[in-house]
Amino acid sequence: MRLAALVSLRAAVFFLALLLVSPAVAHNDHGVHKNYLIIVRTPYEYDRSMFKDVSDWHASLLASVCDMAEEELDKDPAAMARLIYSYRHVVNGFSARLTVEEIREMAGKDWFVKAIPEKTYRLMTTHTPQMLGLNGKGSHGGLWNKSNMGEGIIIGVLDDGISPGHPSFDGTGVPPPPAKWKGRCDFNSSVCNDKLIGARSFYESAKWKFQGVDDPVLPVSKGSHGTHTSSTAAGAFVPGANVMGNGIGTATGMAPRAHIALYQVCFEDKGCDRDDILAALDDAVDEGVDVLSLSLGDDEAGDFAYDPIALGGYTAIMKGIFVSAAGGNMGPDPATVANEAPWLLTVAAATTDRRFVASVRLGNGVELDGESLFQPEGFLSVPRPLVRDLSDGTCSDEKVLTPEHVGGKIVVCDAGGNFTSLEMGAALREGGAAGMVVITIEEFGSVIQPKAHALPASQVTYSTGQKIRAYMNSTDIPTGELIFKGTVLGNRDSPVVAAFSSRGPSKQNQGILKPDITGPGVNIIAGVPKPAGFMTPPNPLAAKFDVLSGTSMATPHLSGIAAVLKKAHPTWTPAAIKSAIITTADPKDRRGKPIAAHDGYPANLLTLGAGFVEPMKALSPGLVYNLTAFDYIPYLCGLRYTDHEINSIIHPLPPVSCAQMAVVEQKDLNYPSITAFLDQEPFVVNVTRVVTNVGRAISVYVAKVEVPSTVSVTVTPEMLLFKKVNEAKRFTVTIRSMDTSIQEGIAEGQLAWVSPKNVVRTPILVSFKKFVKDNSTTAHLRH
Repeated sequence: MRLAALVSLRAAVFFLALLLVSPAVAHNDHGVHKNYLIIVRTPYEYDRSMFKDVSDWHASLLASVCDMAEEELDKDPAAMARLIYSYRHVVNGFSARLTVEEIREMAGKDWFVKAIPEKTYRLMTTHTPQMLGLNGKGSHGGLWNKSNMGEGIIIGVLDDGISPGHPSFDGTGVPPPPAKWKGRCDFNSSVCNDKLIGARSFYESAKWKFQGVDDPVLPVSKGSHGTHTSSTAAGAFVPGANVMGNGIGTATGMAPRAHIALYQVCFEDKGCDRDDILAALDDAVDEGVDVLSLSLGDDEAGDFAYDPIALGGYTAIMKGIFVSAAGGNMGPDPATVANEAPWLLTVAAATTDRRFVASVRLGNGVELDGESLFQPEGFLSVPRPLVRDLSDGTCSDEKVLTPEHVGGKIVVCDAGGNFTSLEMGAALREGGAAGMVVITIEEFGSVIQPKAHALPASQVTYSTGQKIRAYMNSTDIPTGELIFKGTVLGNRDSPVVAAFSSRGPSKQNQGILKPDITGPGVNIIAGVPKPAGFMTPPNPLAAKFDVLSGTSMATPHLSGIAAVLKKAHPTWTPAAIKSAIITTADPKDRRGKPIAAHDGYPANLLTLGAGFVEPMKALSPGLVYNLTAFDYIPYLCGLRYTDHEINSIIHPLPPVSCAQMAVVEQKDLNYPSITAFLDQEPFVVNVTRVVTNVGRAISVYVAKVEVPSTVSVTVTPEMLLFKKVNEAKRFTVTIRSMDTSIQEGIAEGQLAWVSPKNVVRTPILVSFKKFVKDNSTTAHLRH
């Protein structure tokens, strides 16, 4: 059998694994084999007449390096297994098992561009539809009413697997997928349905790195991540969903009538292999998905030419597929944002207005709010002795958590020790403690991520913890009591950007504001195989849902929102949908004040992006900043990518040459935000943009600028008159420093195009010096 046939038949993977014991025959096949992504210079089309398909062609390239003829490849099973993936869409190349000596020989071939060593990526790890106005009441209804809840839209989720048979994936009432769908669902018919239409596992590359781990037959995961993200994006309605009896309501995804296609590329604690991600994206863009939801990434920003999410994302938007990607969980340090490519929607995470309140009433009568997912019924709230942990304060040493010290008492513990908060509670319960107060680490600020503890407990912020400690120091016999108030909605101090949410500026394209948008990503209730914690769920549905936090949780919110917007506006490009989301975002909280970061200071644009997503406003944005896949090519030239690198990114488009086109600077990419650098004389920058009318045919927009006194912004023209839908208008924004002595820091503002029906808000970020990649030099950008 030819190599290409074996590669294309994923059902033969187990057979190939058995054959790996055969010795290799390649002359260079004596070193250590490692996985490499091989970028190829010549498009397959140049040699199409000689090979039956792209896999056959890649096999011939591999044979030319391994010193063996194709006939030998056919005969030697070990050699056949050297080719891991042959990519058709997202990159011009293949992944294979090679030695260093073979890579050196390959470098001399005229078809070779680059060999990239293996790399592992990782996951960025109810009430929100109501909070976001998706199910709005009244004569106008919510976005669901305008889009039929995303019916017919297919959301592709790349993650760590799924919990088969979960109620969030019930297909009852969901129509069949559209005829364009070419994917498959590897579960049986009792699991695969009109909701979960695709489920596959991609493990060809990862299995080589983790010897002894079987190739999974089905994309099942004991972890919670993939089930949680999939059900957040497009989960079905599940009445009575709750977490340990809290947050009881109807759980649903953002697009409850959309279809889900799950591509498993991450495995337990093994991470997510780059080549498996590329293979999944290669198939997903060809199988008919409309939206891609990527709650994974790399903390170290890589070139767009070699990053699987950037590569796959470009091919996706070229095919009209919207891509939402997690911004990362490496905050609050600046310049940590992941998934920075401008064709991706990069998502930050913030709190919702829901809390699971567990208060601490001190002996002096002061009552301080905390949170806990374990809200015991019938708990007797009476004053009890309040004591410290006798070791290092973290309640991580079971030797001192004895009945003599903690029995019948409420123990105050600092987070951050060797035990998780769940393990602290378990150890204290064994010691006979009556309760626990966990003081969150200072870096988390005002954001609490409550757990289902093994005993009555309250998790409090660091600042609240210091008040508790001050009280304990003020009296010889400190006492406290725990008061459980259940689920409380309507917190006016929300949203707040989480400390973990990665911050800009972008390292790869500093002239593009990243992250783009903030969504709900803290304490999100969604489906899981099994909730975390040591307590027995109080009801059957409590065993199916849990809260998780991360930009991983924020991302599927935006993916689902994009799905319903795409349903409502099927002709919009991915850039138009992104523009609608960004220009209608809200930079203010429920009090009407600027959204805060975790530390209480106003969140800047590098933390928040344009603001918190407002789906109903995004339905009718008035104007959009549009871009096609081709528009990014001169921009990539401006970033000084080589022709070979750009052709790798834009594959399978025909090759281009930057020398034959006008370069577009970062500031002039038609993006729905503006970033300008006033770091050199004459300290003036002109920025051009084009907006397209997607609102009323005849409409007038007037420019309104809000910026600090350190800069001046003028817009030419100041008024835009549209006479028809889809008419485009160009304008120029001139940004000038008003104080040339300023040599660092940033200034923030906005340009709003205002009509009687719409406010099209474009964030403006001005930096007085170039950002650099070293985090230590961007400390002034922290908030």
